[in-house]
Amino acid sequence: MQYERLEKGKTPVLAVCYDFDRTLTPGDMQAQGFIQSVGADVNEFWKQSNEFAINNDMDMNLAYMLAMVKRARGKFYVTREALKSYGAKIKLYEGAEGWFDRITGYGRQRGIAVEHYVISSGIKEMIEGTAVAGKFRKIYASSFAYDEYGAPEWPAQTINYTNKTQFLFRIEKGCLDINDHEGVNRYIPPEKLRVPLRNMVYIGDSDTDIPCMKLVNSSGGHAIGVYDPEGSKDKVYRLMANNRIRYYAPADYREGSRLDLLLKAIIDKTAAYERLESEHVRDLEQMRSAGYDD
Repeated sequence: MQYERLEKGKTPVLAVCYDFDRTLTPGDMQAQGFIQSVGADVNEFWKQSNEFAINNDMDMNLAYMLAMVKRARGKFYVTREALKSYGAKIKLYEGAEGWFDRITGYGRQRGIAVEHYVISSGIKEMIEGTAVAGKFRKIYASSFAYDEYGAPEWPAQTINYTNKTQFLFRIEKGCLDINDHEGVNRYIPPEKLRVPLRNMVYIGDSDTDIPCMKLVNSSGGHAIGVYDPEGSKDKVYRLMANNRIRYYAPADYREGSRLDLLLKAIIDKTAAYERLESEHVRDLEQMRSAGYDD
């Protein structure tokens, strides 16, 4: 099967990748209407789901997806559209709705194509129901496969903290389809990578984001820890102390916020670096054309 693969163009790309729960929204997406609608207490729902996972040596994300379907039986059908309708109720952090266009526009002024991605353990169908769903180049999140009646019959995708990193490599190589295994594993010379890891920003809030943060950080990119503006900084302090993030900021997406200024500074740095990198690639190509090999 042929998959669409994005090639490197003349305009450098900066990929901004977001966790979702407690990064773009103050809480768990399932706890903003869905869990309540099945008559469950939020804390008890997660406690029982996690215990089920532990007792069955099961991935906790698979366990909560099963719990969602089982708890809804006899109350309503869990369909794609129903999940999207719950997604529409998700509260976003202050300024999030205007953030994406503003940051993309700033990048365009600096000669940088900014792309936004979600990499989340939450439910893809719920994220697709939010007001900002159309702002993302791709949403990577846990999702269901549906039968002919529109009911979930199996997980289509589950994303946990360790397998999140594969999506950074997909973005790097322009192989965005999750089934394009050949493309994501092929060797591409560093100068031909569509979005080198140095041109990635990962924004997250907790330990589940550590593998992505570590990968981006160690590759010259930018990992940012965010925290609830009305909450504690303990998590981001710990992430910073363990060299998981380079910066931290309140999850405030309004213009002029610390997060806004950080992203704009990163875009400025990317623009300057890519101008120098283009000179390096030019010299590299001239050297090769002269019969020398690096």
